[in-house]
Formats: sequence, C-alpha cells, structure tokens
Amino acid sequence: MSEIDAKAGKSRNGAARVRIEDIAEELGVSRTAVSFAINDRPGVSAETKRRVMEAADRMGWHRVYAAQALGSSRTMTAGFAPSRSFNELDDESFMLHFISGLHEGLCARRYGLLYRPCLTMEEEMKVYEDWASHKRVDGVVLINPCDDDPRPALLKELDVPAVIAGRAPGEPPLPSIGIDDSTAMTMILDHLYLHGHRCVAYISGNESLNYSKERVETFNRYLREHHMEHGYVEFSDYDAERAAHSTMRILTTGAPAPTAFIYETELLAATSLRTLSKAILDKNSDAPCRDYVRMLPAIVSFEDSFVCESTFPSITAVRRDARAYGERVAGGLLDVFDGKPVPDDQKAVHLQLIERESTRGYVRAL
Repeated sequence: MSEIDAKAGKSRNGAARVRIEDIAEELGVSRTAVSFAINDRPGVSAETKRRVMEAADRMGWHRVYAAQALGSSRTMTAGFAPSRSFNELDDESFMLHFISGLHEGLCARRYGLLYRPCLTMEEEMKVYEDWASHKRVDGVVLINPCDDDPRPALLKELDVPAVIAGRAPGEPPLPSIGIDDSTAMTMILDHLYLHGHRCVAYISGNESLNYSKERVETFNRYLREHHMEHGYVEFSDYDAERAAHSTMRILTTGAPAPTAFIYETELLAATSLRTLSKAILDKNSDAPCRDYVRMLPAIVSFEDSFVCESTFPSITAVRRDARAYGERVAGGLLDVFDGKPVPDDQKAVHLQLIERESTRGYVRAL
C-alpha cells in the first residue's frame, strides 16, 4: 500500500475527491510516480515532482492525514515540548522566531508541529512518554542541553527519533545542531576591547545550560589572554529585575567598576539600562542628554530584537537569525525521519554584531 491512499485527497470545495489516479492521468505518468512525488520520496526527478505538485495544487488535491495514518506508520507530526511557560515566551523573541522557523521547515514537507510547553524537565519527560505510548509524534526537537541530561537516553529508550537544538556535552547522544556561542562572545569582547574597555561584567542566564557555560568559559579565557585583570560574571536566571540589581551592585561596589556590561537577553539589557538611567538622572537631573549617555557603561545584548532599537540609547546586540535556525533544525529532524545522516553542526547560523549607540563613544563607570 502506498503512503497516501488513492482517495486521500479532496477538492477545495469538498464536492468531489481528487484521486492520485486523476493526477497521474492528467500528467500521463504512473500512479507510483505521483505517490512518490507527493510524499517527497526518492525515485522521481525534480522536474516530475514539480509537475506533480503543480497539478495537485491546480486540481485541488489535498492530503487527508487520517487516511495517510491508515496506510503509514507516520503521524506527519513533530513534537516540541520545551521546559518554558507561556509567560516566559512573552519575553523571548528568539524562541518565538525559532518556533516559527521550525514550523515553516516542517510545513515544507507537510508535517505539523505539536507544541506543548512545560514548566519543568520532569514534566517534559512525562510528555515524551505520553507521546510515545500514544504514537502522537514521529520525533521531537530538544533544546537547552545540559550536563547529565536525562532526555536523550529516555528518547532512545522510547525509540523516539530526535535532534538537539544546541551544543550537547561531550559526544552528542543525538544529532546536534547548534550556534557557535564561543564565537559570539569573542565577537562582543573584541568590539569592547577595541573601544578601550578593560573591565567587563557578564550578566548570564542559567548556569546549568551548556550554552551559558560555553559563553562563560570563553569570557574568562578572553580576559586571561588579553591580560584584562578584572571581570565579573553573575547569573540572573533570566529575571530582569535581578539582572538590574546585580548591575547596580557590581557597578557601585566593584573595584574597579566595570565600564561595560554584557547581557544574556535583550530584556535583561533593557531593564538594566532603565535602572542605570534612573540612577544617573536622579544624581544629575540637569545633565544634558549627550552627557547623560556618556555617563552610562557600555551595554551589549546576546539577543537582538526591536527592543534593542527602541531604547535610548539603542543597544548593541548580536543578531542571529532564529527563524533560519528553526528551519535548519527542522531539516535535521526530517533527515532523521528519512534515515539520512545528520552531521554535528555547531555553526548553523550566521552571527553579526549590530553596533548601536550603547557602545559608541566615550563611556565611564557611574
């Protein structure tokens, strides 16, 4: 039996079903060729696939997934159950764009995305067990790998295909597609060093996550290699007010005080900038605008979004195409479904430092 039943399509108006045989007769090709083309299977040329898909669209053929499930072991669905609440996503533009790219990449092969945010990793693992027992998905995408991560072993035990979006520690237990966080940190520090900064603070997110560890390791190594004797690292757990509090404490008690701050996200950077601005204006209410900006430490965000362009001064940030990253990860998962090798790739996204007002000109500590 083919992957798509002969009656698994219907016209746009729902009046009469368009069959695979109808498309084959229209084009003068075999039913098998049409089935292979529609299911993106090897065995037909790119030109034949193009003609078949154009004819299917023109004739109003659409896949009926219930019919497909009867003739195939696939659900045509990928799962994504990150340990993040709905509220957290309000502040994470990167994740929203990543999900958009993930969905777009899957849709290119007519796959759906089952999204189920979780509050804890334990809940996330229970979701995988439920999906596996009910055969809800063909595979899943993991994010935020960490040391002693139990999820890859569980998925192997459940026989659920998966890819990791991020750098897995040691030998990757699953195909891993990540972003070069070490290069991103070096890019930021090179920029600050070039502007004369020799004491820098890094307000990170969650110290248990591998990408945070990689950034911290690169930060400390850079300071040693460039003989920058003073540097500060603190973890905010992505709490914006906590990041702002840490910023003020380091700036007022550090010896010496840092002249530049690096933040894990644009929200941490923007909230800290607001707190810094208020502190400066409370002390220097008559200061001209230009002088006020010069009193601020330099600020850089690891994430770029409209937030960085909306603040004053606007915030220098690392731009990473999260949507393209999501598409790349989706492509890796689809390759796993097809039995193709997925090589480890930790440079899946182009990185670009967008310089804005927050790192231009002369700066000094508060």
